[in-house]
Amino acid sequence: MSQTSGMTTGLNSQQLHDMEKKENRWLGFLRDFSKNKLAMAGALIILLLLVLAIFAPLLATHDPITDQDYSATLQKPMAGHWLGTDDLGRDVYSRLLYGARLTIQAAVISVGIAVLIGVPIGLITGYFRGAWDEWVVMRVVDAMQAFPSLILALAMASALGGGFYNAMAAIGIGFIPSFIRITRAQVMSVSNLEFVQAAKAIGANDWRIMFRHVLPNSMPPILVQITLAMASAIIQEAGLSYLGLGARPEEPSWGSMLYNAQGYLNIEPLLALWPGIAIFLVVLSFNLLGDGIRVVLDPKTNR
Repeated sequence: MSQTSGMTTGLNSQQLHDMEKKENRWLGFLRDFSKNKLAMAGALIILLLLVLAIFAPLLATHDPITDQDYSATLQKPMAGHWLGTDDLGRDVYSRLLYGARLTIQAAVISVGIAVLIGVPIGLITGYFRGAWDEWVVMRVVDAMQAFPSLILALAMASALGGGFYNAMAAIGIGFIPSFIRITRAQVMSVSNLEFVQAAKAIGANDWRIMFRHVLPNSMPPILVQITLAMASAIIQEAGLSYLGLGARPEEPSWGSMLYNAQGYLNIEPLLALWPGIAIFLVVLSFNLLGDGIRVVLDPKTNR
């Protein structure tokens, strides 16, 4: 009875030690990350974007699609329309708010597809290396990366038939090779470390080693790649919407807003300025966030 109690106490103590270690690790990460002012600014802008996207129905003053006032088209900022109106008399401020929702979806859906497919493939090919990995998987990755990401997304979106979600699938497929490559390279490096070799020596299952030891220690560069890919996804979604292969013209996408504004640059340049500034700030914020995470997690740069 006492032996069982001792084992339970020892197990609980080990669990508490592991929990404290993880908690200290997170606190250390947050402390180091908070020292990077640019990264903090990027994180705050992204947080603001999330708030605007969630509460867009409460913050918007007009319906972004149906509220059209043909007697007040191409108006400059005024009391009823804080950022003016577009060519159909729709409120630009409200369309920008609802456009934040599509922007968040573009980043999350496309990068989520790439992570869910690319990371497992990179993990398996990096751990179980062989001729099939070098001459099949990586050659397909090389072939896909030979095309510029926007051109590849444009081709796949055209093949899928356009539409917002088809565009997100096309962008996500284009990101898969980069996640395969970075995950595979990191897994190959971690697999040669002593603690992985020790786990193999005591007879641990390969899948347990992969998901318990190798993948968690391979995550830092993957997290950085996720933030950078989200920035790229936002640009590509705006580009596809601008070309008519993303969101529908009536949907409040920042890319489609730029497309609608191009014909009125001489008359009302603010139509292009607002969505352009929004895209610039969000993409810059994701890049700053990714750079801040890289500095904190990379021991070569973290001082």
